[in-house]
Amino acid sequence: MKHFRYLFLICLLSSCKSDINVDLLIINGMVYDGINSEPQNIDISINNGKIIYLSNNKQSINADKIIDAEGLIVSPGFIDTHTHSDRDLNNKETSHNLPFLKQGITTVVVGNDGDSYFPISDYKSLYESQGIGTNVVMLVGHGTIRNKVLGNINKKPNLDELSEMKKLITQEMSSGAFGMSTGLFYSPGSYSNTEEIVSLAKIVSDNGGIYDTHLRDESNYNIGLISAVKETIDIGLKANIPVHISHIKCLGRYVWHQSDSIIKLIEFYRNKGLNVTANQYPYDASATSLKGAVVPRWAESGGKDSLFIRFNNKKIKTRILKETSSNIFRRGGADKLLIVNSKNSDLIGKNLLELSIEFDKPPEETVYHLIKSENVSVASFNMIEEDIINFMKQSWVFTGSDGNTGHPRKYGSFPKKYSEYVVNKKV
Repeated sequence: MKHFRYLFLICLLSSCKSDINVDLLIINGMVYDGINSEPQNIDISINNGKIIYLSNNKQSINADKIIDAEGLIVSPGFIDTHTHSDRDLNNKETSHNLPFLKQGITTVVVGNDGDSYFPISDYKSLYESQGIGTNVVMLVGHGTIRNKVLGNINKKPNLDELSEMKKLITQEMSSGAFGMSTGLFYSPGSYSNTEEIVSLAKIVSDNGGIYDTHLRDESNYNIGLISAVKETIDIGLKANIPVHISHIKCLGRYVWHQSDSIIKLIEFYRNKGLNVTANQYPYDASATSLKGAVVPRWAESGGKDSLFIRFNNKKIKTRILKETSSNIFRRGGADKLLIVNSKNSDLIGKNLLELSIEFDKPPEETVYHLIKSENVSVASFNMIEEDIINFMKQSWVFTGSDGNTGHPRKYGSFPKKYSEYVVNKKV
């Protein structure tokens, strides 16, 4: 009887001897259905906000509205695998998520880089009550959990503290988190060793989740880019969990041209059965906070007040400035660090070198002059096309905008990737 019903439905939809009434009919488009690799010239019937029928027999369909998509591609909505649209979704004025919808993105992943809103259950309720413009996939941030248990300090958790972190992660997974994210480059994630992450990732794995990471090093800040990728793979193997590398890149002149080695490393472990994937945005400029980009992690342990207590110690200040100067060079130099977001609009659009001249201070001292009042955001031009394209070609690399205010990737990652790298450069 079950097989008969299925065959009857197929016959009904294919013969269409009776007219079908729908809200919307999209005709003449080249449809990528997400299953077949080649597009199909079929029509799409939509009723009550759902696709109910794919066919090329439009004569028997009555629609309240018809869209002629001749010469256009029709596809499922895109999934942006790495966003920072959490705060937009939380605000009723911006919860429509238009910067993403206008790119064809209908699902966003939030809670990235170890930073999530807590508890997830509260934000699920908020989204359901006020409505949001896109679907949302939520990750639990390791940094958020660590801050709740330990605070922003450089220390190893004891057994009780680790147990509390596991308890909170279990809670968030039960509330619907898709997995756990880490920001091992940032504080407090940078204060965690691999053993800590593995123990927490095992909890996520037991709950069917994934491990998503901002690598401990995308350049040569500490352990080096390739070692950071190896650490991620090690976590995946020991915790028996799929791993996803966020915004994969070779950041800064010291690690340019390492994409081939990283790809070979990942392919080796994929062929051995480990589920390793990544995402990427199609720009040669990264963006983060100025503090996150150039301030040494050991110096900010304990938070902003602790940072400036150290900065006011002459001996420690010398070390801080020396390491900050090295980090500025690693990011491309003071003229390559562009202020893209600040409460002070006069700063926006100026680079660190220009501001150092304006404030009559060396660039490394200008950093602390700026972050004392607020944590300004910067874009830094530190990648090369060769590495960007190498990663882009891999079947396991998705598109993730990493969108934040001031960087065009929030508004143009998907159109740029398609127009520049698919249509024009045919990557």
